[in-house]
Amino acid sequence: MSKKKKEEKKLTKDQAEKKIITLKKDLFNMRFKKVNNQIDNPAQFAEIRKSIARLYTTIKNTK
Repeated sequence: MSKKKKEEKKLTKDQAEKKIITLKKDLFNMRFKKVNNQIDNPAQFAEIRKSIARLYTTIKNTK
């Protein structure tokens, strides 16, 4: 398991929700960069989406 995944599992519910908001904004901005052909790393899309999904799972499991 990567260091990033372990850190995401240790977050509190509020911290995870804030991080989700930040990641969604990043994803939104990346879509504009993609349209303008300014994107550096296309694999980042999948990585951000997976991080968001992991955070939602963390929130669900932390009741």
